[in-house]
Amino acid sequence: MRSKPGNGASPKPQARVIAITSGKGGVGKTNIVANLGYALCKAGKRVLIFDADLGLGNLDVLLGLTPRYNLSHVVEGVKTLPEIVINGPGNLKILPASSGIQEMTRLTFFQKLEIFNELNALLCNYDIVLIDTAAGISSNVLYFNTSADEIMVVVTPEPTSITDAYALMKVLSVKYQEKHFRLIVNLVKNAREADEVSRQLCLVTNRFLDISVEHFGSIMADENVKLGVRKQKVVSEWAPMTHASRNLSELAHRLIRSQPMIQRQENRPLIWQDTM
Repeated sequence: MRSKPGNGASPKPQARVIAITSGKGGVGKTNIVANLGYALCKAGKRVLIFDADLGLGNLDVLLGLTPRYNLSHVVEGVKTLPEIVINGPGNLKILPASSGIQEMTRLTFFQKLEIFNELNALLCNYDIVLIDTAAGISSNVLYFNTSADEIMVVVTPEPTSITDAYALMKVLSVKYQEKHFRLIVNLVKNAREADEVSRQLCLVTNRFLDISVEHFGSIMADENVKLGVRKQKVVSEWAPMTHASRNLSELAHRLIRSQPMIQRQENRPLIWQDTM
């Protein structure tokens, strides 16, 4: 059972924990997480990225990093979570996932709980923790989303991306009582296109779901992002004046100025604070 205030419970973690997720793969989610993390570090925040795509993690590849250990070694009991943290660009810290290990996609509840118990010990060292979930509606994706203070959904103007984003929010709303979402619209031609994507999603969610969806920001399609992937560098670092880099910087500063959509006083169940 969870510890209750006033009976020896440990203080709540300092870090603001944000899940960045998507219904569909290929929408640029991991790239956004890496660049947003870098931009937040440049703005003076202590940032940890948790690569939670447990079976096909590729954040380290995207950043040109070669970690010796990853989350699979924690699950096996070989390493602790703090021991696998590696340095990324701009003083960014990374918790690398594994790639090509199928067993990591089928973690038990107790294995996930143990990961969050170890993560809890790290949270006081950071201002912001970004959880880069896998795409879709698997149990791991849903677990990591419901473990965060807030959920940001990445979507593109493609109809399949919009449909899958709605499906993800529907499952989180109906089965897990998530009521607040922030939307990041990626790969848009201009602000008008981003507004239209947001309008379409909000039109459907307002009609069929009892949730709030905030259009939090948009990122323009930019060939420099693709070049950054090939160079294994965040575009915000090597080309800071491009359209996408400026959008990401604006997104980071808006995030810093904003309050979490889920306030702690709402008694949101923080899974990593649960005890057996």
